[in-house]
Amino acid sequence: MRNQDKLNEEQLAQELLEKFDTESNFRQLGGIMKWVVYCILLAFSLFQLYTAIFGAFTAYIQRSIHLGFALTIIFLLFPPRKKGLKTRIAFYDYILALIAAICGIYWTLNYERLVTSLGTINQLDFIVGGLVILLVLEAARRTVGLPIVVIAILFLLYAIFGPYMPNFLAHRGQSLEQLVNLMYFSTDGILGTPISVSATYIFAFLLFGAFLVKTGVGEYFNDLAISVAGKLVGGPAKVAVFSSALQGTISGSSVANVVTSGVYTIPMMKRLGYKREFAGAVEAAASTGGQIMPPIMGAAAFLMVEFIGRGVTYWDIAKSAAIPAILYFTGIWIMTHFEAKKLGLRGLTDEELPNRKEVFKKLYLLTPLVLIIIIMMIGIPVIHAALYGILACIVVGFLNKDVKFGLREIIDALADGARTALGVAAATACAGIIVGVVVKTGLGLSLASGLVEIAGGNVLLTLFLVMIASLILGMGAPTTANYIITSTIAAPAIVALLAPDVPLSAVPVVTILSAHFFVFYFGIIADITPPVALAAFTATAISGGEPIKTGIHSAKLAIAAFIIPYMIIFSPQLLMIDVTVMEVLWVLLTAIMGMIAIGAGVIGFWYRRINWIERIILIVAGLLMVYPESLSDIIGLAIFGIMFAIQWFTKNKGEHKMEMAKNR
Repeated sequence: MRNQDKLNEEQLAQELLEKFDTESNFRQLGGIMKWVVYCILLAFSLFQLYTAIFGAFTAYIQRSIHLGFALTIIFLLFPPRKKGLKTRIAFYDYILALIAAICGIYWTLNYERLVTSLGTINQLDFIVGGLVILLVLEAARRTVGLPIVVIAILFLLYAIFGPYMPNFLAHRGQSLEQLVNLMYFSTDGILGTPISVSATYIFAFLLFGAFLVKTGVGEYFNDLAISVAGKLVGGPAKVAVFSSALQGTISGSSVANVVTSGVYTIPMMKRLGYKREFAGAVEAAASTGGQIMPPIMGAAAFLMVEFIGRGVTYWDIAKSAAIPAILYFTGIWIMTHFEAKKLGLRGLTDEELPNRKEVFKKLYLLTPLVLIIIIMMIGIPVIHAALYGILACIVVGFLNKDVKFGLREIIDALADGARTALGVAAATACAGIIVGVVVKTGLGLSLASGLVEIAGGNVLLTLFLVMIASLILGMGAPTTANYIITSTIAAPAIVALLAPDVPLSAVPVVTILSAHFFVFYFGIIADITPPVALAAFTATAISGGEPIKTGIHSAKLAIAAFIIPYMIIFSPQLLMIDVTVMEVLWVLLTAIMGMIAIGAGVIGFWYRRINWIERIILIVAGLLMVYPESLSDIIGLAIFGIMFAIQWFTKNKGEHKMEMAKNR
């Protein structure tokens, strides 16, 4: 019976992934083409492993081959429509795949001529470059979705029609030849920084994630979460939070995270007594938080290193993300706890829990993740950390007797890793179009100046406008593309606000890092912010709840994500930059207490039900404690202490009222 339930969950998960996650909507091929595509996927992974071990080729060759592999496989694997034929490849997709392969090796065949041409291209170069732009747009549409493609096309049009733009948006414009040259024959466009990161760090870590799945770690996360949190008040909701935080370390998609853990946590929450919308919201909010969870952060951490530069390391990014991530999940955990207490919900029984002793015996399955964190802490290059992690996965896979693991599974992991990299490659290539236009036209600085001017130099108003822009730009975009777009378009406005009239090279690193985290967080929570809340809508397909209500509940549970970015701007200590251990501990302690107060205020329950005046007071006290400044902490703690005392001494009265209500 349990095996049948598991089979049903896996089938539902696959159906939901195909419906809501464009990257999972690939063809299920049979016959000889199944093995042809499989071999190309293997070749893709082997090429990437070779360059990771022995060193990458020159930038143009490494990136163009990476892109050529990705585009070729995308046209063979992904149908042009979601409901397209999934069992065989249309004839035109064979043609597109062949053109993509030729374009992918074009740089390799013409390298000497192209690098010595001093930026001039001939007619054949123009045709190839134009085809690559069209192929990238179509591949991104198939794997990532329409929003990023629409944005990229608008930017291409902006590059061409610059002289006709109004006011600060105007620029001298680009001819078609100049645009094609920029996009495919320079490292400022499609072959720019985004796809460079995809062709190195991101691919290596996606491969690491594929090996983790094969070793049974993904399933183990669920068992570990149930063992740790299942018996607590409102257990299944806390299982969802814990499990999604763990899944986020290897998942690059909020939607995939919802589906992976939601197919069993959401039904459990509903059986326990949570309303459908709240159950879906818990899973959606927690799964979205997986994208801000170190060490991987939906692959955005690798992009941050390259985009920020200035000596910032991967470990600096992961460390800076730690306190915000802790506060985010603490906020959701606290609110699910208060909601469960308000509804009088229980935890799971011993019969509903897995054997804890057996679960904790398998803690060794977490070795690859722990190893990667330690390796990065001691300064070993990130790409080597991924390789060591893959080797650790292979060792752990052979030790785990609950999964079948051998040579076949290793080969399958190589193919799976390449397949998961396709969407990222297409997204980063498409985002490269946007970055190229921004760099060439100076749009980033123009928009930054425009936003600051519209806000009249007011800090809060400027940040609010940037928040809205990031939420809009992040709608429907995967994590990597999301961050690339928001950091290119929106982040410069914050830098211009915080460091006016200062050359970019002289702006403090902490200022740039704060700006990037601000736009990154708001781009991510677009996944749970109506009207386009993909993670929340995916959860409703499992919970049966109403989509918009689920999205509203998700945004409410993720309130920390709406607060923390502002706090980061005003007090960068949250990023653990230039602070002592004691300062970090104090910031963390007061911030967690602040989240308790905010959670109680939002849910309307602490030790008893609380009225609107008490809720407002608690939210204000929470904000004062989350803001890392001595005076605000003292005031917030004083209010917190008073409210705690009131709650503690009147809780019996509240419990009596609840009991009376139940008896009625």
